[in-house]
Amino acid sequence: MGSAISVRPALSSDAEDIAQVHLQAWREAYVHLLPAETLAGLDLSERTARWASILAEGGTEVFVALEGTRVIGWASASAGRDPDAPRARELEGIYVLASHHGSGAAQGLLDASIGGEPAFLWMAEDNPRALAFYRRNGFAPDGVATSKPLAGTPVAVLRLVR
Repeated sequence: MGSAISVRPALSSDAEDIAQVHLQAWREAYVHLLPAETLAGLDLSERTARWASILAEGGTEVFVALEGTRVIGWASASAGRDPDAPRARELEGIYVLASHHGSGAAQGLLDASIGGEPAFLWMAEDNPRALAFYRRNGFAPDGVATSKPLAGTPVAVLRLVR
C-alpha cells in the first residue's frame, strides 16, 4: 500500500472496477463458504453489467475506495430491500480487497455510505472479521438469521442493526 486511501461516490465508468473488486473480494472472503468451482466461475462481464445497471438506476448509493486511482473497495446502501426492515437504511454491501484490510478503506466506505445513522445489514454468519468491524461501528445481531443464496449456494446469514 503506497498512496493514501480516498473515498468518493461511484461513477458509471467505475462499473468494471467495482465488479473486479467484488469478484476478488468474494474469492478472498468466502473461500470457506462457497465451492471452489463457484468462486472460479464468477463472471466478470455479468458482474460488470449488473453494476452498470445498479449505477444507472440510481436507487442505490455506491461509493468506491481508491488507492491513488485504483478501486480497492466499494460500499452500497439504500432505503432497504426487506419489507420488514428494522431501520430505514440498509448497508447492502461493503468489500475491500484483502491486501487493503486495515488500511482504513472499509471505515471510510462505511462512513460515506451510512455515516452514524441507524441502519441494518445482512452478513455471512461465519465471517468473524466482518462481525468485529461492524461491532466496532455500533452494530449488533438482532436475533434474525436465515439462509440466503450467495452465487447459488445457500449461506447462513444474520442481520445486524444499529
